[in-house]
Amino acid sequence: MHNDGINIAAPKGTPIRAAENGVVAYAGKELRGFGNLLLIKHASGWTTAYAHADKLLVRRGDRVKRGQTIATIGSSGGVGRPQLHFELRQGSRALDPRQELEI
Repeated sequence: MHNDGINIAAPKGTPIRAAENGVVAYAGKELRGFGNLLLIKHASGWTTAYAHADKLLVRRGDRVKRGQTIATIGSSGGVGRPQLHFELRQGSRALDPRQELEI
């Protein structure tokens, strides 16, 4: 399976924090293979995706702040162990988060 982001293993229940200020564009589990998924729209056409969450703590339309806890680590969407799948996009183009974020 093609992977447009990074997978970060962590214990179930670990807080997932917003990478930057933005608005929740999607919160749900309808996209196959991602489990509980959040999409957050940011300034200048940036979008971040947070997949495989155990619990989603924000809803579509919510404004979030950088560092705010938005979900918890889980293994939803058919992954074998708790993890965060994180993607960073500029428009429709996927970028390597390791090149863009301070991680």
